[in-house]
Amino acid sequence: MNKNSKQYVGLLCATAILLLAGCSSLKTPATADVAVSKAAVENAASAGGMEYAPVEMTAAREKMARANKAMLAKDYVLAEELAAQAQADAKLAQGKANSAKATLAADALQEDIRVLREEMNRARQQ
Repeated sequence: MNKNSKQYVGLLCATAILLLAGCSSLKTPATADVAVSKAAVENAASAGGMEYAPVEMTAAREKMARANKAMLAKDYVLAEELAAQAQADAKLAQGKANSAKATLAADALQEDIRVLREEMNRARQQ
């Protein structure tokens, strides 16, 4: 093989590798996005999303279902978009759930403080 033939074969190999990498990258990001979004939906549900943010949780679950259908149909662009939307809805639901729980905890703490103050006042008056 002469020098030009070796360069040509090297160029063909490099082109083939780039093409294979390009084809696989069309599927991989969508698969990863769907997996990350699924985890976000599960985390939001664990945080009490259905109790404190049912609208957002329902939207997240519906979009995840649509993203999974898009993956099966090999519509990776749509799957990636729906997964991103589902993840945003799930994060909002989780944030609302965390906020609601924090508000409940703060309210309970305020009530405990009020009761302690009343007890202190009664003890002083005696």
